[in-house]
Amino acid sequence: MSEQSANPNTDIDNQNDTSTAATDPSPLSSLRDQIDSLDVQIHNLINDRAKLAQDVAIYKKQSSSSDNKSHQSPIFYRPEREAQVLKAVMERNTGPIADDKMARLFREIMSVCLDLEAPQRIAFLGPIGTFTHAAAQKHFGKAADMLPLATITDVFREVEAGTAAYGVVPVENSSEGVVNHTLDGFLSSTLKIIGEVELPIHQNFLVAEHTKVDSLSRIYSHQQSLAQCRHWLDVNFPNVERVAVSSNGEAARRLKNEWHSAAIAGDVAAVEYDLHKLYENIEDNPSNTTRFLIVGHEAIAPSGQDKTSIVVSAHDKAGALIEILKPLSEHGVSMTSIETRPERPNKWAYVFFIDMDGHIEDANVAAAIEAIRPMVKDVRILGSYPKAVL
Repeated sequence: MSEQSANPNTDIDNQNDTSTAATDPSPLSSLRDQIDSLDVQIHNLINDRAKLAQDVAIYKKQSSSSDNKSHQSPIFYRPEREAQVLKAVMERNTGPIADDKMARLFREIMSVCLDLEAPQRIAFLGPIGTFTHAAAQKHFGKAADMLPLATITDVFREVEAGTAAYGVVPVENSSEGVVNHTLDGFLSSTLKIIGEVELPIHQNFLVAEHTKVDSLSRIYSHQQSLAQCRHWLDVNFPNVERVAVSSNGEAARRLKNEWHSAAIAGDVAAVEYDLHKLYENIEDNPSNTTRFLIVGHEAIAPSGQDKTSIVVSAHDKAGALIEILKPLSEHGVSMTSIETRPERPNKWAYVFFIDMDGHIEDANVAAAIEAIRPMVKDVRILGSYPKAVL
């Protein structure tokens, strides 16, 4: 008897297998169906969140209009609330998405929802494509209306005038030090610090589609960026002229009409000016970071993890700084930084910018500041604000 006749059901079994393969979804198709189903749920939940944000806006407007004593517009952006939400996102995250990336997803959702409540105009040290632009997007999300300005003074001025709700300015770089123009801005302004952003500075070697890399004759960037990439440039492009310009955004913009030039700038500049990253992360110090401040008008409630910044005008006498710092130690307040600036127009007089851990509503912080007051000419609280989350 043949093998086929010995198994009379073989053909039927093969037909069933073929039929099953044709009707049952493949594993990949099944996974895609599950993703599609989850996408619908995520979509609906995001819209539900957005509707709640609109309800919050209605409540705030009604509460503000019913309060006859208040002549101020309701405050829609709450830095302490957003910091708490982002920290909670990172704490409950279980992966596989990294904590910071998950928080950035929520940052953009919150940005879009805030835009539904009340669009926020954000002034920043421009032009488009600078690291300050990147910091503004990191803090407020891409839904915010961004206003690039030429100088730090302009940022302070536009926020003071109400043309912009908030401003973003650089204050210190881990390699280059403090930004004096920002500190000086607080000496003539009543604005408060309401937040901070820490941005790792990664430099890219950018070219345009029409750039002839073999014929490069100049490389544009801000002087600090050129300094931060000096060794890399010495090794890779030792004979190409380095041209310092006003900003990395300006460096990127110049490539539009030049086929023989390259620029050093960050990711935002590459996107905004449609440039190609020929080389990435070319900075000599991979841990280089810049800290930015968010300036506005209102006082910020505690978030649970805060900083307080003050400016102190000291008497011209020996041991003045030691005397100022002593109450911080006595009250258990940790100082995180201190900078000195001339007290214009007074000759040989100085002010101290001091950052410390904690909020002005914390008993030990308040007590330390009050203990400093009798020792100095003036103490001004620049703000208590959430520490950088992302």
